[in-house]
Amino acid sequence: MSNCSQPATRTVTTPPEAVGQRLDRWLAEQLPEQSRSAIQRWIKAGAIRVDGALVKAGQALEAQQQITLTIPQVTDVPSLTAEAIPLKILYEDDNLLIVDKEAGMVVHPAPGHESGTLVHAILHHCPELEGVGGERRPGIVHRLDKETSGLLVVAKNDRAHRDLQAQFKARTVYKEYLAL
Repeated sequence: MSNCSQPATRTVTTPPEAVGQRLDRWLAEQLPEQSRSAIQRWIKAGAIRVDGALVKAGQALEAQQQITLTIPQVTDVPSLTAEAIPLKILYEDDNLLIVDKEAGMVVHPAPGHESGTLVHAILHHCPELEGVGGERRPGIVHRLDKETSGLLVVAKNDRAHRDLQAQFKARTVYKEYLAL
């Protein structure tokens, strides 16, 4: 169980490259340690405001807007424990791992999903990933929703994590989707 201490407040000005993007999506890119659903909850609760006003998660950003985040700081977060959950590994080398994630599996631990996640399975397969890219998201460089199946790229070291995150942020990674 985690406890919250005093919230941290920070304000950022919308950069030119964010203009036209959805607020929740842009914040998810800027805060890779947070899930987009957590960001959406904070927006709905009023912890994230634009120019001092309450907003919706899907609001398109405009130039020079002031985005204020007042987010509780989580303390006493339990450490992640590796779990022997089968993984479908399509590729692995010294720098990365590509996993075929099944629909229905949660990628990151979150309230209601403290165990049985892809992160727990990956830590069992590669215990050395603990700490790569952040304590709560070992090696994870992008997301797939719970009900989405598909390939997930996992970095196996800090350099690969940095490089892959930059590529996903710059949208230079080719992604193809098939909706059924």
